Amino acid sequence: MTTKIVALVDALGNLARFLLLPGQRHDSVGVEPLLDGVAIGALIGDKGFDNDWLRRELNERGALAVIPPKANRKTEIPCDFAMYRWRHLIENWTPPNTASSLRRRRLRCRDGMAERI
Repeated sequence: MTTKIVALVDALGNLARFLLLPGQRHDSVGVEPLLDGVAIGALIGDKGFDNDWLRRELNERGALAVIPPKANRKTEIPCDFAMYRWRHLIENWTPPNTASSLRRRRLRCRDGMAERI
């Protein structure tokens, strides 16, 4: 059994919130609790976050959805790829971001010690 970490960082890459999900759950399931009560101007996410309810929620909040559309989308949805390049900040929020440090975190989550992360 594995665990996923879904994280929300600010514009500088500082961790704001995170959520642990079972490894078999889709990443977008964790977005709603992370965004609850948070004012944002834009949300940058990968194609896994391309779904209608999230885009609708962001639009209602007046936030920009910087999410590339999935290949199976029937209508083309524009994406600001210049802003999308900043997505690397979410990948770098745990320095040092090395394979061994990520493996240690993954093992700690599997052992049920998620509160120690």
